[in-house]
Amino acid sequence: MARLRQRSRCGALQWGVGAAAVMSKQSTFTAALATMLGATLGGLFLWRSIRTQKRKALKGPASAEPIQAQLEADITPSQPARQELSTPPQTRKLLRAHSLLEVPPVIVSSQEEWDMLWPDFLKDLSVYPVLGLDCEWVKSMRVSVKGKASAVSLLQMATFSGRCMLVRLLTFRNAHLPLPKGLAGVLSDPRVLKVGVGCYEDGKRLAHDHDLTLSCTVDLRYLALRQRQAVLNNGLSLKSLAADLLNVTLDKSLELRCSDWEADVLTSEQMAYAAHDAQISVALFFHLLGINTEPCLPDEGESTFVRLASCCQGLVDVPFRARYNGEGEEGERRRRSRRSTLDSPESGDQQVPDPRRNKRKPLGVGYSARKSPLYDNCFLHAPDGQPLCTCDKKKAKWYLEKGIGELVSESPFIVRLLFEPSGRPDSQKDYYLTAKENVCVVCGKADSYIRKNIVPHEYRRHFPAEMKDHNSHDILLLCTACHAASNVYDGVLKQQLADKFSAPQGCEEGIRLLEDADRRRVRSAARALLSASDGMPQSRKEELLSVIQSFFCDGQQEVTQEMLQKAAALETRIFNESYVPHGLKVVQAYAVRGLCGLMELERCWRQHFLTSMHPEHLPPLWSVSHNHDKYLRKYGEDLKIHLN
Repeated sequence: MARLRQRSRCGALQWGVGAAAVMSKQSTFTAALATMLGATLGGLFLWRSIRTQKRKALKGPASAEPIQAQLEADITPSQPARQELSTPPQTRKLLRAHSLLEVPPVIVSSQEEWDMLWPDFLKDLSVYPVLGLDCEWVKSMRVSVKGKASAVSLLQMATFSGRCMLVRLLTFRNAHLPLPKGLAGVLSDPRVLKVGVGCYEDGKRLAHDHDLTLSCTVDLRYLALRQRQAVLNNGLSLKSLAADLLNVTLDKSLELRCSDWEADVLTSEQMAYAAHDAQISVALFFHLLGINTEPCLPDEGESTFVRLASCCQGLVDVPFRARYNGEGEEGERRRRSRRSTLDSPESGDQQVPDPRRNKRKPLGVGYSARKSPLYDNCFLHAPDGQPLCTCDKKKAKWYLEKGIGELVSESPFIVRLLFEPSGRPDSQKDYYLTAKENVCVVCGKADSYIRKNIVPHEYRRHFPAEMKDHNSHDILLLCTACHAASNVYDGVLKQQLADKFSAPQGCEEGIRLLEDADRRRVRSAARALLSASDGMPQSRKEELLSVIQSFFCDGQQEVTQEMLQKAAALETRIFNESYVPHGLKVVQAYAVRGLCGLMELERCWRQHFLTSMHPEHLPPLWSVSHNHDKYLRKYGEDLKIHLN
């Protein structure tokens, strides 16, 4: 028994020591876990502090409107915003769209009104450089109610906060007042997106009617096709997109659409109609980009414009092209009638081709990309072996086929000429002796590239022959995206040249052929008499015959069948005697100073390309002053300029 008690005490002692060891290990694990948890909480606290500072910087001045603060919360969600995100997405987008439409528009018809309102718009653009844009004009066969050719009467611009400005362009014109410089600046600004339905076409009207340049436009119909988030049952008009994507019904009644936009005072219904088009365009843009449903801050070093523009790559300044692209309600009515016999409501949208599948004209450019490399990097040598230039393989083989050259090497492909060339390069450091890569000179992309004329053809075509020979230096390769971006910047410089030399783009002076209304009336009368003379009332027949008679024979001779046939085939377009192309007028202005003036124009466009696009892959020896020293040595400063 004594031994048994002793063993029991020893066992109890050993168990106590083991338990103490286990307790020690648990304490160590608990301490380590507490340390890790503390570090994690500290990191989270630091991250939250940094994020709060970024959110304050993004929100801007404390005086911003409540609606602006609400939309900023989409990017940096605070506690109320997180509660909002818990509501159904359909309800959220409905509330936001309606909140934009509730912001009352403001009328601008003088420089003073513009100066008072524009600073608030600039604050909004500093947060989101996006403008919803639309135009209104009298829609009655292009003739206004006041008897003049109808021009754009009203320009609507709305920011992300719902602020909307209605600029009465004709009021400025009728009062002989210049349009605000800030207006022209923001419309041509390549870092402010202008969004809407048909905004590219609106830009053409603004250029024609008011000499305003509209750049950096994005058609919402392309975004809807590319990033479709809901079934488009009703077509692609602004009214249909608002109904399908935002559950918002826009008033597009004929009375409002065709109302008098040139009236001295616009009605409240007209103002609301005009403002809603611009405001809903902004709401659709952010909805299609998913910004309402995916809050995020711009990456470090990335601007808001870059983030938004990257979502619209290939869609900037691209006119919308669709097989059934009707205008307004008439277009929708035609689309509905065509699909009325189909079973599925979605099947009607298949009639609008997806621009991404258009292989003939890739998205983002106005013409097809090259299917073969531009540079074959073949070399031509003089009879003594001196390198003369690079050329394409087709040209090099032509010398071989004609027997005036011999093949020296296959790789690289070198042809030695068997005759003395008319000229040789001044040195071996010549641009035309360097091999060139078939890549975009801006970003280095190696596929889907097209040629870019650094000096646009509308200017180069009027240069003298001495400056047009061997000018491949100013033809570079750009990918489709960079080409589209470069065209935007080119439009800005063209407008600056137009303003500087009074050479407007798109005005009547830039139209080669004009439609003669009298000749058109005579042709219509003759065709009516030839096609429906038997069933025509006698009074109407005599009226049409008098029109033809007065045109051909001053009412002294009867109209014969031969005269009717001649009148029916009458050409109604006449040459515009005041026609002076924009490019020619600019070149003429520079040519006043002779060869030096034209070299300055070349230098201007080359430097513009470098400054605006920042190319990183230019061919070696590409220069802003290419060939200028050669021109001066060969022709001298007193060269007589003969423009084409």
